[in-house]
Amino acid sequence: MTLSFSVWLVILAALVAANLPFFNDRVLALGPRRTPKTLWWRLCELVVCYGLVGALGLALEHSAGQIYPQGWEFYATTAALFLTFAFPGFTWRYLYRRRR
Repeated sequence: MTLSFSVWLVILAALVAANLPFFNDRVLALGPRRTPKTLWWRLCELVVCYGLVGALGLALEHSAGQIYPQGWEFYATTAALFLTFAFPGFTWRYLYRRRR
């Protein structure tokens, strides 16, 4: 697997995982259905999804070679990017007015 493919795979996984809590009512898209699922529950799922995407990135980096140590700046930047990726799902769930 090339390095470029690994990067795009992690970005695509982050985009899907960031919107996953907002597009369904199941716990982590696999568990039992929770209706209504509160915003706090969705934010907790968002943190778990961030960790899973981070683990995927770490595994791909490990398979490519040596793992580079990261500081708090890296995690702050990736968390902000992950929240930016979650904006379409949040908008669809909480800001979009549906016709009745």
